[in-house]
Amino acid sequence: MNIHEYQGKQIMSDFGVPVPKGFVAYSVDEAVEAAKKLDSSVTVVKAQIHAGGRGKAGGVKIAKNLDEVRTYADEILGKTLVTHQTGPEGKEVKRLLIEEGCDIKSEYYVGLVLDRATSKVTMMASEEGGTEIEEVAEKTPEKIFKEVIDPVTGMTPYQARRLAFNINIPKEAVGKAVKFMLGLYDVFVQKDCSIAEINPLVTTGDGNVLALDSKLNFDDNALYRQKDIADLRDFDEEDPKEVEASNFDLSYIALDGNIGCMVNGAGLAMATMDTIKHYSGDPANFLDVGGGATTEKVTEAFKIILSDDNVKGIFVNIFGGIMKCDIIAEGVVEATKQIGLTLPLVVRLEGTNVEAGKKILDESGLNITSADSMANGAQKIVELVK
Repeated sequence: MNIHEYQGKQIMSDFGVPVPKGFVAYSVDEAVEAAKKLDSSVTVVKAQIHAGGRGKAGGVKIAKNLDEVRTYADEILGKTLVTHQTGPEGKEVKRLLIEEGCDIKSEYYVGLVLDRATSKVTMMASEEGGTEIEEVAEKTPEKIFKEVIDPVTGMTPYQARRLAFNINIPKEAVGKAVKFMLGLYDVFVQKDCSIAEINPLVTTGDGNVLALDSKLNFDDNALYRQKDIADLRDFDEEDPKEVEASNFDLSYIALDGNIGCMVNGAGLAMATMDTIKHYSGDPANFLDVGGGATTEKVTEAFKIILSDDNVKGIFVNIFGGIMKCDIIAEGVVEATKQIGLTLPLVVRLEGTNVEAGKKILDESGLNITSADSMANGAQKIVELVK
C-alpha cells in the first residue's frame, strides 16, 4: 500500500525524523491559509499523487509570496500529471502539500528495502541525491553504499555513521544524519514498510538534516496490525478495478492488453501472461484467484475482468491443487450466465477434480473453448481475439 508524501512525513516526524513544516491543502484557499501559517519567505507548493517525477511534470513550484502560492495552487489542483510512473494516462492532483522552503546546502539519497539475496533489511545511501536511484545504479554504481542490518541488533549507530561518512555528509552534521538514519530504520520496522525512501535527504545552511521528500510503501499483509496506516489509504489514487478486487481478496493488476486472464497462483499467472505474449497476444490483467476461491469469488473475478472495455477475450488457466477444478468450473458457468458473456472464452483445467470440472463445462451448453495445456489455451485465445 502506498501513501502520500505529507502522510509519510507525518509518520516520520512521530518517530523523531526531522522534516520541513507543512500542511495539506485540498483547495486554493486552504493552500493560501497554510502558507500564511508557515510564514516562510519561500513556500513550496507540491502536488500529492502516488507517483515520482512530479517536479519534472510541473507538480512542484517555488512561491516567493502569497500571490504566487495562490497562482501555483490554482494551476496544479485538478491538473493531470503525467510522469514516468503514472503511465500516459497520468493522475489527477486532488491535494497539495504546502511546505516551508529551506536553505539547501547538499542533497543525498537514503533508502531502506528488504534485500531478498540476504533476507535482511538493507539501507542504501548515496551522495547523488535528487537523482533516481536506478539511474545512479546504472551510471555510477560505486556511489551507492549499503549496510545490511542484523534483525537481532537492528541498525547500529556505527553502521549509520559509516554510511554518513561514505556519502560525504559534512562532519558537523554527521551526528544528526546518524540520528536521522536510525529513526528512519525504526519507522521501516515498526510500521511494516516494504520501502522507505528519502530522495533527497538534505543538509541545510543552518546545519540541519531534513527529509525533503518521502516515499513509504507498506506490506499489505501486515495492515491488520497497522490500522492507523490502513486508514491513510487513498482510493482515488488506485484503479477502481483493483480496489474492487481487494474487497474479494483477489490479486488483480490492470494492464493495457486485450486478453483477460484468470489464474490461480501468482507464478502460474506470470507464466500464463508470458505464454500469451509468446503467441503475440497482450494480457489485459494479472488476476490470481488464490487457493480458496468460491463460486462467488470466481464470478466477481469475471465481472472485474469484463469491467475493462479493452478486454476482447478471456483465458481461464487453473491448476487445481488446493483449488478444485469443479469449483472453478461452477464459477465460470455461473459468471457466464449472469453476465451474458459473448466474448471468446478459453478454459484450461488440470489437477484436483479435473474430470468433474470439465463435465460441468461440457454440460453447460455455453460457448466455452476447452484447452489441453497452457500453451494450447494461450494459442487459442490469441487466435480467437484476432
